[in-house]
Amino acid sequence: MKDIIHFSHANGFPASTYRTIFAELSDDYDIRSIERIGHDARFPVTRDWPYLVDQLIDDMSRYRRKVDEEDEAHPKVWLVGHSLGGYVSLMAALKRPQWVKGVVMLDSPVIAGWKSGLLRVTQWTGLDERLSPAAATKKRRTQWASRDEAWRHFLAKPAFARWDERMLSDYIDFGIPPAHANGTRALAFDRHVEYLIYRTLPHTLGARLAHGAPVPVGFIAGTRSREVRQVGLSMTRRIAGEHFEWMDGSHLFPMERPIDTARAVQRLLEAMRAST
Repeated sequence: MKDIIHFSHANGFPASTYRTIFAELSDDYDIRSIERIGHDARFPVTRDWPYLVDQLIDDMSRYRRKVDEEDEAHPKVWLVGHSLGGYVSLMAALKRPQWVKGVVMLDSPVIAGWKSGLLRVTQWTGLDERLSPAAATKKRRTQWASRDEAWRHFLAKPAFARWDERMLSDYIDFGIPPAHANGTRALAFDRHVEYLIYRTLPHTLGARLAHGAPVPVGFIAGTRSREVRQVGLSMTRRIAGEHFEWMDGSHLFPMERPIDTARAVQRLLEAMRAST
């Protein structure tokens, strides 16, 4: 029976955007995911994301396999996440380590030390809105006349122009699905939810990892990631140890290099499995 990978997406990008990566991993792993984190009213977006973590744990709680006629056991799963998804995965592992084999974080650098205090202050004063994508998110376009218009709109943006075409195609299909019978398209990821996620980035995670992580952690960093440059990698390197890799690309390297990303994830999972 295949191991389970529960994949958690980056803010603003539904899980189906990553189908090219899932296809590459699916020969060896059973892939599960939540399509849009933060869109279930039972698990609202609040400071430090406790309910988003609970949403992932709730989804994991369904992975029960029959052991015998009278008992059930909860299988341990691998948690893999990009950006938002990496943080939520690690926090879920801190809360339910008995359910997790290990975590792979894709460009989700852990904020620790004085930078965590600075983040708290900027959130309190509202300065974080100007220092993150939050401000732009409030004005994000939400409607397009057709799939072709949406495709041309995003392909003209430098960040999206670097994407693998399969990833961009899936983002258009699942992130901007048909909204009406006339073919118009609308964002599937509520921009207010996206905004709230940016504004409530956890500032306590570094302190909770002061004595290390309870499960193996792997990390892949983009060589041109602005997020990595802003946050730094000292705490991340400490918890990942030898399970750390660089990937040529920006913060969105999974979209730019999906096959290479899938292979790097496989390498880290195999290495973590061997080390335990």
